[in-house]
Amino acid sequence: LSWAPRPGLPPAIAAALLASGPEGEMLWLDVAHRPGQAPCVRLMGRYLLPPCKQRWHTCAAFLPQGELLICGDRRGSLLLFPCSSSSGRAVESTSVANGVTDSVSEDSSSESEPSCLSHKGVLPLESPLSLLFGLHGKTGVTSVTCHKGYIYSTGRDGVYRQLYLRDQQLDVLRKHRPCKGLQWIEELCFTPDGDLLVLGFHADNFVVWSSRTSENLHCIPCGGGHRSWSYCSSPWAEVFAFIKSGDVMLYCCEAEPCEQQVLLASLHGREITCVRRLGAMEVPGHGALNVLVTGSEDTTACVLVLSERSRAAVPLARLSDHISSVRTLALASATGPGDEGCGDEGLSALLFSAGGRAQIECYRVLCAGDPESAVESLESAVTCQVIHVASHRLDEHWERKKNRHKLVKMDPETRYMSLSVVPGTSTKQLLTSWKFLAAACSDASVRVFGLLEAARTLVLVAESFHHQRCVLKVEAFLHTGTGGERRHLLCSAATDGSIAFWDITGPITDATAALHQAEGEMQPLALGAPLLTVMAHSCGVNSLHVSKVPEGQYVVASGSDDGSIHVCLLEVALGRGEAAAGTCLQVLERVSRPCAHAAHVTGIRVLRPDLLLSASVDQRLTLWRWGPGGLVPLSTTFFHVPDLAELDCWEVMEAGGELRYYCVLCGQGLEML
Repeated sequence: LSWAPRPGLPPAIAAALLASGPEGEMLWLDVAHRPGQAPCVRLMGRYLLPPCKQRWHTCAAFLPQGELLICGDRRGSLLLFPCSSSSGRAVESTSVANGVTDSVSEDSSSESEPSCLSHKGVLPLESPLSLLFGLHGKTGVTSVTCHKGYIYSTGRDGVYRQLYLRDQQLDVLRKHRPCKGLQWIEELCFTPDGDLLVLGFHADNFVVWSSRTSENLHCIPCGGGHRSWSYCSSPWAEVFAFIKSGDVMLYCCEAEPCEQQVLLASLHGREITCVRRLGAMEVPGHGALNVLVTGSEDTTACVLVLSERSRAAVPLARLSDHISSVRTLALASATGPGDEGCGDEGLSALLFSAGGRAQIECYRVLCAGDPESAVESLESAVTCQVIHVASHRLDEHWERKKNRHKLVKMDPETRYMSLSVVPGTSTKQLLTSWKFLAAACSDASVRVFGLLEAARTLVLVAESFHHQRCVLKVEAFLHTGTGGERRHLLCSAATDGSIAFWDITGPITDATAALHQAEGEMQPLALGAPLLTVMAHSCGVNSLHVSKVPEGQYVVASGSDDGSIHVCLLEVALGRGEAAAGTCLQVLERVSRPCAHAAHVTGIRVLRPDLLLSASVDQRLTLWRWGPGGLVPLSTTFFHVPDLAELDCWEVMEAGGELRYYCVLCGQGLEML
């Protein structure tokens, strides 16, 4: 049995009672009650739960949008049912609704009154409109609630999920893991000041967790979650009641002014390992706002907004799907009309994050400015919606392999060191549009993945172990010949200082055809041998960037552990005819600058064909001019971020026509110059 409030009706007058019975049948009973009168019970609907071992519902809620009922069951599934209250087929159990005002004692003494359940065959047995089977695992769904057009569900799997209703179908946007150890989440509470409180059990304690401050507000020893309990919060006090050893216990806490003031909120709990700029937007009252994405050793990624006017960085969304550190990020660039990019309504892009335990997560990030927030805070000036698209882990992929007992199992500690989205891979010939992602891996492999966003599928399509040592960086770029021929090229750098150049056009074409025929499943192809290998450094390559120059050539810049910078000019020649359809790469010019920095060069960008920017752990940002005399330093700026991990750069055309370059650096902090 469970109660669910009816939208638009006060709970003191009417409520819905949901009862699960044999063979998965769930009944919706509408209960109306007034003082001095017997309750009026009407059977409003009959619903069929999916077959499972423990076939009963655990929670339910009526959706404000449309006549729909959502419920969770003991198997961890979410179900959506129709619940029209104006069908005219409801079955009543008493005549109170017809105006009879008998007392409660007189009505309760009558045992001959027929039950509404005896006529339940009048109502049809409804099947779910939408079913998400086992969404919260086998331990069950604990609560469902609606807030600001979204649906939130909690379970005993340690996460709560945000869902959206689209065309009477439940669509999971993303999942949230509030904190480590809180495996038993019971309920969510949205406060008037915008905070989200997570109620649950950590070991034998009842915990109230604040999502805003990421801390426990209350921790009450009660014995664990296998008990009846109730929690109520008000601006004046908070009360928690529970049953322990047969006794009813009451915990009351009066509201007290907070003595702790946060002077500067942290973006992450540990070092920031990667940063990418999503784009910029103009918001009235706030000026230009830059939207950035950061990843950290604390296993989370953060979407944040950075204001040049107030110089404040405010987190918009935190992504907590990773089980290990987030090492690298990649954003899919716009490839055509309707694709991701910057539009009139805001920013939209595909975000890839990867790191430890060979885990890749993919999200669709949507950011828009609020025109009515001229006097509001920076946090409310930009709305951010994150939709989880797909994920991939090599160990899960391994379990689905055929004849895996004949092969050597992959290293479970494999880390993704770098990601790069392969540009220009949308195919007009096929009905589906696959995007491809290259990854540098610590197990000496270069891997290519395929993503089909509509099907939320991320598949390993090709790999190569050519480097035979840890691969640190990858960069993918697109070459278009004079005749319109397109080649997808990839460069990868390893710990021995070598940079390899690949033509992955063939594997991508073969993978697209195989994925289209096999409906998203395939065995990984071989990338083959690289076209060219350049020994650029004496040790590991920590930074890599490729930029196209107007003559159809490419500038490849790299930085190393030994503080050196290497730059080469690359020319791509395409064979003509079927017999000579290969790709030829030639190094036209190369220059190396030893000891360009006093420590690891962890960030490098080609701003123009003759202008480079490098950043190092020595906390120096140096601008270089590349000319006939080699690399000549133009200026050096000291920045304040220790242990620099990465930088990202972009250019902005100012109002007077002046071109300016901006960069953001991350490490033990975040800084924009």
